[in-house]
Amino acid sequence: MNGDKKEVVINKRSGLVLEGGGMRGIFTSGVLDNFMDRGIRFPYTIGVSAGACNGISYMSGQRGRAKYGNIDLLEQYNYIGLKQLLLKGNIMDFNLLFHVFPTEISPYDYDALARSKEIFEMVTTSCKSGKACYFDEKHNPTRIIDIIKASSSLPFVSPISYVDGEPMLDGGIADSIPLLRAQSQGFTNNVVVLTRNKGYRKSQKPTRVPFFMYRKYPALRDAIRRRNAFYNEQIALVEQLEEDGKITVIRPERPIEVDRMERNIGKLTALYEEGYSCADKIKFTTEE
Repeated sequence: MNGDKKEVVINKRSGLVLEGGGMRGIFTSGVLDNFMDRGIRFPYTIGVSAGACNGISYMSGQRGRAKYGNIDLLEQYNYIGLKQLLLKGNIMDFNLLFHVFPTEISPYDYDALARSKEIFEMVTTSCKSGKACYFDEKHNPTRIIDIIKASSSLPFVSPISYVDGEPMLDGGIADSIPLLRAQSQGFTNNVVVLTRNKGYRKSQKPTRVPFFMYRKYPALRDAIRRRNAFYNEQIALVEQLEEDGKITVIRPERPIEVDRMERNIGKLTALYEEGYSCADKIKFTTEE
């Protein structure tokens, strides 16, 4: 994306796909704030885990809200880390993030979400089936929070969440980069926002699931084991479609120095600014 700006046409078949990645999602916060500053909207947006958290503020048009939650709130409350896991049984303070933050600190604009004409889907993983579930809830605040919380519930370090009474975990287990979901819904002109630099691959080794974890959910255990291989297949597809000129990818341009559970405010701020800058290198035009 050097030199002249890349031109992207947004039409009725355009979708926006938002990868997760924990605190690396601050890159996506920068991308979406840039989009909001320029009034860029897509007919369809789908987000996973941190992508869902960022996407929900994008859908309500609350510019800067996701950045505040990922940087300012972290600096003030230190809501992530081993201490949280030991004291509360969760690597993140979900009460702060999904109850106090959206109701008291930076109230979420549910009315704006309900009024939005675009489709917004959030991805979770069913513990029972081990498969991805896709939700487009816009009108029930309690259910919206349940879905986002489930989409962000990381295996091993977060408790199982529930949506409509069904056990769910992080959407990234079953569908980290839901590009095929976007295409299956008729959105074939996609912009994909990744939170890793080009060429990144996960280890080919299956993720080891301790024998005592998720014993009631064998399909979930299998999905966790297969996650690395499936993620690498998704990345290979993204890179091939990008090379063929069929999708546009926005990703960090340098190897990532931000961990999934990063607490360094300087690193997070730099990654946010990189996201904003990378998005700014694309010229969008709208086709009726």
